[in-house]
Amino acid sequence: MKLSLLILAWLVQLSTTLVAQVKPTKILINNVEIFNGKDQKTLKGNVLIDNNIITKISANAIPTDRSGATQLIDGQGKFLMPGLIDAHVHVLFESVPQTQAMMSDFAMLNLMAAKASEKQLLRGFTTVRDLGGGSLTLAKAIDRGLVIGPRVYSSGAFISQTGGHGDFGLPTDVPRKIGELSYAERNGMVAVADGADNVLMRTREQLRQGATQIKLMAGGGVSSNYDPLDVAQYTEAEFKAAVSAAENWGTYVTVHAYTPKAIKTAIASGVKCIDHGQLADEETAQLMAEKGTWWSLQPFLDEGKSSFAEGSANRLKQIEMNKGTDIAYALAKKYGIKTAWGTDILFDPKVASQQGSKLSVMERWYTPFEILKMATSTNAELLRMSGKRDPYQKGKLGEITEGAYADLILVDGNPLENIKLVENPEKNFLLIMKDGVVYKNILEK
Repeated sequence: MKLSLLILAWLVQLSTTLVAQVKPTKILINNVEIFNGKDQKTLKGNVLIDNNIITKISANAIPTDRSGATQLIDGQGKFLMPGLIDAHVHVLFESVPQTQAMMSDFAMLNLMAAKASEKQLLRGFTTVRDLGGGSLTLAKAIDRGLVIGPRVYSSGAFISQTGGHGDFGLPTDVPRKIGELSYAERNGMVAVADGADNVLMRTREQLRQGATQIKLMAGGGVSSNYDPLDVAQYTEAEFKAAVSAAENWGTYVTVHAYTPKAIKTAIASGVKCIDHGQLADEETAQLMAEKGTWWSLQPFLDEGKSSFAEGSANRLKQIEMNKGTDIAYALAKKYGIKTAWGTDILFDPKVASQQGSKLSVMERWYTPFEILKMATSTNAELLRMSGKRDPYQKGKLGEITEGAYADLILVDGNPLENIKLVENPEKNFLLIMKDGVVYKNILEK
């Protein structure tokens, strides 16, 4: 009996060993039209992936061994492109109504965000830059394989002054007791900080917890209730405190800002990236170009639909801001400013499901090639500003080149000719791969 059990255990071990031996460690995608994320000209060829890195790209056949260690995928002549990158998201708040986001406990928000992150990956977004809301825990869970989702460059909590764009407290919350923290602050979703010393401490806390870049609120916002759009927030001394801490950690500060004053104050303090900026003027755009400041723009347009009640203060701010979008893109193009693309979708699962439409609408200002390049290799360039705080340094992002991460989308059609293909990823994205793992493959259907 004991001998039989020993033999059975040995057979199980042998079977497990054999399975491990034949498990594919390489993937070869044959017969695809390759857009590398950088050049308009495509290449018809083949791509070899070893674990999570692209190791060979060739127009000629790539030889493989016959041991079963290589998985073969026939790309059927379809269009292969890098995974998309969204440079402005809030993964905890993307698909949750605002009241629920403010009232739910942190654990529930993370669970809902985990499901939303999986949907985001299946829309073809393999990397995102989260600009506040407490995504550090979720980012780590994704990296550990506990949750399915894109790579997340997390800012941790967004940092705001009292009454600023990140102050979502109740009207009865003031005057605050010194040292008193709200639930959102205690859980790292927001950090309300006034004065250079407090900003310095809160910035260091985000870096301590693993933030890849820092996000401050530099001016009024649409969804916040206490700050008109024209209000400038934070002084140069406060900005410099955050910039100093970030630079000591080898990374950078980006800010939420719309107006010339907010943008100029931030740039004068060493801020490297402006998010939004829809109300910027010519002089401000020239300054951004001269300083090499990144402009992370979102295609905010008034489509007659809004989550804010018509006539409300928030809706009026939204209308004013939306009117500046065309001007902002024109200025960015005129002065050759380094421009990133993002969505900044908040509090609406239906809008979140239309993330690709926020990319295709860019055809209003750019060619399909310029759009795809911005949402891949250009956005990746912005992400690399995190320096050694970048958790994904072993490979290149946003491109299909040797040494790049295997973050790939196989498209049924050519988005360089028809950018609207990205609007329907469920139908048009035949294969989605992140970090060498296939999360969707409907090629055989």
